[in-house]
Amino acid sequence: MSAVDAVGDGAGAAGAVRVIGFDHLVLVVADVERSLDFYCGRLGLAPVRVDEWRAGRAPFPSVRVSPETIIDLVKGERGGTNVDHFCLVVEPLDWADVVASGVFTVLEGPVGRFGARGAATSVYVRDPDGNSVELRWYPQDVDR
Repeated sequence: MSAVDAVGDGAGAAGAVRVIGFDHLVLVVADVERSLDFYCGRLGLAPVRVDEWRAGRAPFPSVRVSPETIIDLVKGERGGTNVDHFCLVVEPLDWADVVASGVFTVLEGPVGRFGARGAATSVYVRDPDGNSVELRWYPQDVDR
């Protein structure tokens, strides 16, 4: 029986996580200003941390797709793909238990990062096709 066949609420399973939202996508772009013009100008998305990025106080700017979702625009050379990783929001959990469970191939974390709703703690894992997936939960979700 596959994990898809055995879908449940995941309660009690070692290393179980429950995805509750899509947080952000990181795009590798050749020209950040050109991308900002496209996403903010042509598509009408709101800029996030652009002034901080221009002042050297943020590593990259973002654009807001919805109240809880952003696209990060990271300058870099395009290799085989221009997607660095995507991020899913999960219910609050103990990252040490998730890492120790061995359910995931953990690439990095737990580590603090900025996302669509501010600062949070994340773990980066590899999916079966080699994609990097960031799993994160926000401190403000603990009381939900």
